Amino acid sequence: MQKPSAGFDWLQRLSTAEGDWGRVAVQGRLAWNKEGDNRFEGQLYNAYAAGKVQETEIWAGHNRPAQGLASAWDTHGTLLQPLTMYGFGYDRDWGAGAGRLFPWGDVRASLTTGSGMPLYFKGNWLASARASGGVLERDNYSAGLSVARGRTLDTMGLHLMESAPETYGTVGADGTVLWDRFSQRLEAVTGRRQGQNVRALFSRTGVGFLEESRLTIEAQPVAVWTDGRETLEWGGGASYVLNKNWTARVMSLWDRRPYNQQVVAQLYGYFKI
Repeated sequence: MQKPSAGFDWLQRLSTAEGDWGRVAVQGRLAWNKEGDNRFEGQLYNAYAAGKVQETEIWAGHNRPAQGLASAWDTHGTLLQPLTMYGFGYDRDWGAGAGRLFPWGDVRASLTTGSGMPLYFKGNWLASARASGGVLERDNYSAGLSVARGRTLDTMGLHLMESAPETYGTVGADGTVLWDRFSQRLEAVTGRRQGQNVRALFSRTGVGFLEESRLTIEAQPVAVWTDGRETLEWGGGASYVLNKNWTARVMSLWDRRPYNQQVVAQLYGYFKI
């Protein structure tokens, strides 16, 4: 999301006289990429159809795999990102999945290609499942356990970094707590990725200010260990809702080994056309 872009978000409800039974969602953008030969790059996020069979929702297309915080946390449009942007799973992936909501929480599972935004068939696949306790919208907390296994491709955006899939297998735990103006999200993952043993710890703390928390300040440390080598990245950001259509955001990331610092500002508009 750290590129200038313009896009669209289309959602069509499918219903009968008895009520809604499904939906079709498509979300994409045209982004400006200052690196490489292609200055403009089309990117597709949501592109799936979903429907209910009794109490179970089933989807097929390009959607969120059932793994970690990212499977139940919409960060599209924001600057700070969860562990999917650090190589642990995918924000969106091609395939199919199912999920069911229970009074105590929910269970989700998916079988996807393990290629992310682009679609490749090189013997790659990813099976994921997540079970969580607590309904965030009702209880203000949620805790989940995830497991994922497959042979995945190393992709960055639309670009394939390695042509052959590698074994991927992780287990993880995550939790979210909302209290008054405060929010706390945590995630821990351990396993094997791209032929290496990996572990990761993620934290996001947010505090809201002004009426309806129009101003939000967030802090995000992320630690990743790859075969014993540690990377620690500190992130911070602020978001201010200007009105119902526009939000201003700023983010700073800092990594001391190797030293890297970046600051990104964003003006994000979302409105009906």
